[in-house]
Amino acid sequence: MTSAWLRCAPLVWLDPIRPANWPRLIECLGFSLAVAPAIWESLSEKERVNVENWLGNSINEKNMPNTNWLWFRVFANLGLKKNGGKFSQERLDADIKHLDTFYRGGGWSNDGPEGIHQMDYYSSSFAIQFLQLLYAKLAGDDEPERAEEFRKRAQMVALDLAHYFDEEGRAIPFGRSVGYRFAMVSFWGALAYAGVELPEPLTWGMVKGIVMRHLRWWQTQHGMWSPSGTLSVGYSYPCMYMAENYNSPGSPYWACLAFICLAVPEDHPFWTSEEEQAWDVIPKIKPLEQPGHIMSNIGGHCMLLSSGQACSYPMKGTHAKYGGFAYSSAYAYSVPPGLFSLEQYALASQLGLSDDGGEYWKARRLSQYAAIESRDGKPVLVSVWKPFVDVEIKTILVPPEESTPNWHLRIHHIKAGREVMTADGSFAIANENSTNGRYLDLYDADKGEGTSPKIIGNYDTNTPEGLAKGSEGSFAVSKGAVGIKALEGSIERTANLVNADPNSNLVENRTTIPTLQHTISKGDSVWYITGIYAKPDGEGVPRQSYLDGWERPPAVPSWLETEMAAS
Repeated sequence: MTSAWLRCAPLVWLDPIRPANWPRLIECLGFSLAVAPAIWESLSEKERVNVENWLGNSINEKNMPNTNWLWFRVFANLGLKKNGGKFSQERLDADIKHLDTFYRGGGWSNDGPEGIHQMDYYSSSFAIQFLQLLYAKLAGDDEPERAEEFRKRAQMVALDLAHYFDEEGRAIPFGRSVGYRFAMVSFWGALAYAGVELPEPLTWGMVKGIVMRHLRWWQTQHGMWSPSGTLSVGYSYPCMYMAENYNSPGSPYWACLAFICLAVPEDHPFWTSEEEQAWDVIPKIKPLEQPGHIMSNIGGHCMLLSSGQACSYPMKGTHAKYGGFAYSSAYAYSVPPGLFSLEQYALASQLGLSDDGGEYWKARRLSQYAAIESRDGKPVLVSVWKPFVDVEIKTILVPPEESTPNWHLRIHHIKAGREVMTADGSFAIANENSTNGRYLDLYDADKGEGTSPKIIGNYDTNTPEGLAKGSEGSFAVSKGAVGIKALEGSIERTANLVNADPNSNLVENRTTIPTLQHTISKGDSVWYITGIYAKPDGEGVPRQSYLDGWERPPAVPSWLETEMAAS
């Protein structure tokens, strides 16, 4: 930010007679004023009044969404307060008091009031935890008790958030606004900036490792840049399908929250420590009560199983961003680029149901019930949801076991009040062969690449070579391997490869999704026991080993057999 820009900007967009002057509700200027008093000092008296009117008075008079947005009004007032400008202490105090009602426990805050269950990256790095820590740093002298409370919350949640990043630095994409990319690690730099004492067993070397590995991973995602050299709207490549309706060309630069670590003194242990891996000391499996996640790092990737979260307002692809069953650091989620046929819905890690012969599909969005429960002393996620008023589904998600590290289980008990087609999808994987970049061919063991059964094009009629028995399953091998098998034995689902439409996945331009399909008659009650296979590629993982565990799926748990018999 140059001094010339600082002198010009207030004249252009703070002068009330300029057309560019219109009230904003989300601004970083409040924070800038709080940490860089030179900005305020450089302004004339008239310009200071313009700042007060534009930043403070306008936002204090507006109705704000009942979400993390309230934090931006807090910082607008704080920035003015720190510089002796005109602000509203009453509004500042009222907003923080209301934001405290979002707190749910264990360090976690909901992104909204009671009745909403939304705990994505806004609950951590994008907004709430991040801004609580900035407030603790900047207002701590005036409000030491509140600052200490915010630091304590950060200590608690840090032990959970470490599970969202794998050894390579990749984060697990989950929820909305993941196009803010490396802002996902801003929480960790803010810990150091706010002077938080780390909870055991975390060390500053581990915190530094999470941040630096994540930034290095993004440096490998060359497709995220536009031809002009700016960050694009998207994730690993430009993609408007995954964008939110509030995104603009400037939105991706929220990623710069990650650079809060640059405000940390150079002699802080964040900088002086050697990078370490947190995974050497934190649990490989951990249930997180507040977000409704079961975290795991078994089998080569970090994964979360999820139930119960939902966006509080209509959002494009909301069922994919919040309603999916599993989210992985190695296999990102997919969003629907269209709403006609399975190929466009791209139901990765979702169960889709259609009552019109396969044109339109409904997946889990809202759950009537969702909770972490225990089976044989181990955590499982249970949810009840209704894609149609007369179709009820109980879904149980079971994390991987050490004996079958590349598998997790997904169980559905479906009571159908109408005839429905079902499509149970695994993770999506890159659908490009290494020879010419075209679609994957039939699996070749020598090459360690391909699919089984064969991928049938979206415009071809189904043929026997594109289908397999559900008990045999379907898989795809490219950047690692993903697959799906029907383990129930009582019915015969059909396995195939869904050739997902391009640009549906956050990371890979073209993907395929191993899928199990079936039709349930009206009045039937069926159990699906689905095994989901995933073994990512990586350093030291030979291609020929990608399917090592494919023929050894987990056994059906005895507790499940008991529940099925009693239903």
